[in-house]
Amino acid sequence: MASELPGQCDQIRLGGRQKELSPRPYRLGQRASAIAATRSRILSAARQVLTAKAGLSGFTLDVVARKAGVARMTVYYQFRSKLGLLEALYDTLSTNGELGCLPDAFLKPDPLAALLTFIDVFIRFWSSDRLLIRRLHALASLDPEIAQGLSAREAQRRQGLEVILTRIREQYGHPTPEKSCDAADALYTLTSFETFDRMAGCSHRASDVSDSVKRLGLAVVVLYGAEID
Repeated sequence: MASELPGQCDQIRLGGRQKELSPRPYRLGQRASAIAATRSRILSAARQVLTAKAGLSGFTLDVVARKAGVARMTVYYQFRSKLGLLEALYDTLSTNGELGCLPDAFLKPDPLAALLTFIDVFIRFWSSDRLLIRRLHALASLDPEIAQGLSAREAQRRQGLEVILTRIREQYGHPTPEKSCDAADALYTLTSFETFDRMAGCSHRASDVSDSVKRLGLAVVVLYGAEID
């Protein structure tokens, strides 16, 4: 008796009768995989377009669609807008740049160790795809809507620093409450991409930049607890 190929005739016998098994779940799984693959291809194309020589001027949904080998409507269906595409691209950056390790900083018992880990995580993230992040930040300076999305992400970094500074003050007594906002501003600037990009220059390693920012970060904590005549 010839054996049946899987999927050729999905049947089982119940009480002498045959009952077809619906192939729908399998087909839905295939469709989901295809959609995910297309999404990944579009994001990869968007990165290539943004980091190409033409840079910002060459970044449109039409160009990204051609690069990905899909219709423009496919890009729109997946991301709804250029902003949606850029947000998804930044989310991919966050994953690849291990920004998901940030909660580890807040688990440190010593708040100073938490600050140093926080700095490490962001320096590693900024260095993970430096050119792409630079282009995304440049786009934000040109488009208010993109700037708003980036500002929301940056606000989370500021809030994280404020949480750590509060813990440091509770344990070590500084920075003082009156100077906490200034200290947060200083640390926010030190941990920004712009600071990293400037300090890294053309030759400095990310680890060297991280060490420098850590020293400066600890200095901020101490200096904003001191009285200056």
